[in-house]
Amino acid sequence: MSNIVKTIRKYKASYLFMSPFIIIFTVFTVTPVIIAIFFGFTQFNILQVPKFIGLENFRRLFFEDDIFLISIKNTFIFASITGPISYLLCLFIAWFINELPPKPRAVITLLFYTPSLAAGATTAIWLMIFSGDRYGLLNSLLISLGLLNTPIQWLVDLRYIKAAVIITVLWGSLGAGFLSFIAGFQTIDKSLYEAGAVDGIRNRYQELWHITLPSMRGQMMFSAIMSITASFAIGDVITALCGFPSSNYAAHTIMNHLMDYGTARFEMGYACAIASILFMIMIMLNKLAQKLISKVGD
Repeated sequence: MSNIVKTIRKYKASYLFMSPFIIIFTVFTVTPVIIAIFFGFTQFNILQVPKFIGLENFRRLFFEDDIFLISIKNTFIFASITGPISYLLCLFIAWFINELPPKPRAVITLLFYTPSLAAGATTAIWLMIFSGDRYGLLNSLLISLGLLNTPIQWLVDLRYIKAAVIITVLWGSLGAGFLSFIAGFQTIDKSLYEAGAVDGIRNRYQELWHITLPSMRGQMMFSAIMSITASFAIGDVITALCGFPSSNYAAHTIMNHLMDYGTARFEMGYACAIASILFMIMIMLNKLAQKLISKVGD
């Protein structure tokens, strides 16, 4: 404890400049997480005083709530596909854009980033594409080509609903992580490539693995956190596309389950237990991502 105090005194100017962010982060991020974990052990409906019930909410989740188990399976299906693919898309598209001259680079970056800025409009466009009548853009195209006789209910039929959600999520996945990669490529010391050529690096892929990516571990970690968070927090898009709940809970995720109990049923203790489990899953995956990224370039 004394060492921490000495460090703070030594760098008090730095901590003073950091204090606005630390205060805001503590009040609006750390404190709500701690409160949510606490309420996860209570029975709380907002109107009455919380009643401590121990692990009852968690026992109910895993042993009585069949829909929650479905939501876990669906969440991991979506996350295991959209997370890695969106991360690699961010990386390789940013790598490609970095090779362009400044003006085309700025224009193309804006084009790729726009879907994540206009998420509501993007969802509306995909609703038009996957509309289940003959006037839906995808149905209309397939019928005109003679590939379909009757329209498909893309957002209702259990065979297609997950694929429709995955496509929509991936379309708008080039967000903050994508911009961090763009910035990371711009800050790499060019002399490292010259030194690499002297040391035996002969092509762009060796440069990428041995020089570029190790120089961007900070941006890679930030993008990994954003990808993991986004892939496990899929909920609003599913509600907008498939309604609530989706057909036979085929696209029901942990976030949908959380929103159901937190905003519709007002069982806040139960909703906080769901949120606590989702939080722990994200923490474990972020730790795994940190270990994997630390091996890049080895």
